[in-house]
Amino acid sequence: MKKILPFLWFDNNLQQAMDFYKSVFSDFTIVYTNNYGKEGPGAEGLLMSAQFKMSDQEFMGLNGGPHFKFTEAVSFFINCDTQDEIDYYWEKLSADGGQKSRCGWLKDQFGLSWQVCTPVLGQLLADADRQKASRVMQAMMQMDKIDIAKIEQAAKG
Repeated sequence: MKKILPFLWFDNNLQQAMDFYKSVFSDFTIVYTNNYGKEGPGAEGLLMSAQFKMSDQEFMGLNGGPHFKFTEAVSFFINCDTQDEIDYYWEKLSADGGQKSRCGWLKDQFGLSWQVCTPVLGQLLADADRQKASRVMQAMMQMDKIDIAKIEQAAKG
């Protein structure tokens, strides 16, 4: 087990979330699950918690109820090497009630925030040529879904 894991609080839809993420990430695996017992606080037999893994990242999930919601203050960043990969995650993660946003950000149907991006963007934004980096930033700020070709075109001027 990794020393530090993201811990996600779901509104009694942890199983739905795991099923959804399994349909998006081909390497999704469940490490273990626990159900509530007679002592509660959830209904006996209801999935209480689970540890799962997707794209080599481990997560803990809890069916904690409606008390807490996800916010954009925490998001998961997906490094995509190709436009096809960006397109895939952008559409899959925003499906079924998710919300597309700006600059590669979206929320999935559970309210969890994701950034679907490419390492190329970070490299170009950090370029020592500040004019190039500025052009790339301006191009990105016009985007919803990240477009690698447009970013590279902006970098060239």
